[in-house]
Amino acid sequence: MKIWDGKIRLFNIHNRLLYSGLLEYVFIFAQPRNYKVAPIGFEWKPKKIAKNKAFFADLKLPFEPRDYQLEGFYHALSYKKCLLVSPTASGKSLIIYLIVRALNVKTLIIVPTTSLVSQLYSDFQEYGWDSAKFCHQVYAGQDKVSDKKVVISTWQSIYKLNKKLFESYKLVIGDEAHGFKSKSLTSIMTKCVNAEYRIGTTGTLDGTQTHKLVLEGLFGKVYKVTTTKKLIDSKQLASFRVEIIVLKYPDVICEQFRKIKYADELEFIVGHEKRNKYIRNLVLSLDGNTLLLFRLVKKHGRILYEMIKEKADDNRKTFFVYGGTETDTREQIRAIAETERDAIIVASYGVFSTGINIRNLHNIIFASPSKSRIRNLQSIGRGLRLSDNNQETVLYDITDDLRWKNRKNYAYRHHEDRMKIYDEEKFPYKIHNIPLKA
Repeated sequence: MKIWDGKIRLFNIHNRLLYSGLLEYVFIFAQPRNYKVAPIGFEWKPKKIAKNKAFFADLKLPFEPRDYQLEGFYHALSYKKCLLVSPTASGKSLIIYLIVRALNVKTLIIVPTTSLVSQLYSDFQEYGWDSAKFCHQVYAGQDKVSDKKVVISTWQSIYKLNKKLFESYKLVIGDEAHGFKSKSLTSIMTKCVNAEYRIGTTGTLDGTQTHKLVLEGLFGKVYKVTTTKKLIDSKQLASFRVEIIVLKYPDVICEQFRKIKYADELEFIVGHEKRNKYIRNLVLSLDGNTLLLFRLVKKHGRILYEMIKEKADDNRKTFFVYGGTETDTREQIRAIAETERDAIIVASYGVFSTGINIRNLHNIIFASPSKSRIRNLQSIGRGLRLSDNNQETVLYDITDDLRWKNRKNYAYRHHEDRMKIYDEEKFPYKIHNIPLKA
């Protein structure tokens, strides 16, 4: 019996094949060594795409695409294979829509979550397309195949399907590609043997489940569409700041927990009554729509939700969303929140940190420690879309300081990792030290 050694090899030594998206690296390797490279059997040079005003006139979009969206769109058509890197809230779904409409071929769009299946379907409808007529949604319990032009599916729903079911696709798009598991994504992409166009999109490549070279091999070379800083500076995203709230625990607690394991520290933090009351009071004190993000459903999220709901004004809508919430219900909550002015959404990171659009979000609270770059940036992106009144978005980053002498606790180390992200992204922040009684 063969045992996999855990390594992903981009060049197959048995059939001598390399993913076509890595061809440029072959040229880079060959040139200084005076090797000749002669690609045979496929186009590898980008083709010039003429700008077609009639195409956009026929689409009758409800708004004008931004310059960087058009550049990303034309780049994808020109290169046929590419990985578009564009930050959360930059409007990747419109780029995807333009590609789908321009090519007008049988299309597979793969996403990491059921919520994104519904949202992309809704986005296309919003852009003026008849999604019910042209798009089929695939997630648990839905048919895996359809005669409709576009199939939108989670990768989990289709990666085990027979190869023949993928042969009709001429265009395959991987949205939020950083969220795919490498072997499953590779399985899908290698089955799409007739997909001439392979486009990936992602907000960031740092800390992805799938290595950058694997993504580039399957989709194509990285093309950076724009940056969060550029979009904020140009007023295309909401102005943004971070308020870091460092909860300092008493010395007696810090000494007691100096050798604690991560799981025990997390359980202590999320179960701390005064900490949870502080978060509840913070939520209720804020104006505008507020998204409170947590990690543990039963031990933290459900408790915070009940505490907030008990004290919230009767007219203030409060929602609880986690992995067990039905996809349709999540979509209804998202739609309701966009029409509200002071709604509260208590949601798990896993559900609301990736790709969920809320255009009217004013406050975000990180209630649980996390160092994941992707999770944190995606969560921040929930609040960067311009609201109706152009109100500033504020992130309240709750940090737990259990340091004792030279020893830093896990949550505090995660806080330092998040601060590095804020510095790199040039997000302005202030630090507030709050003593927390035992």
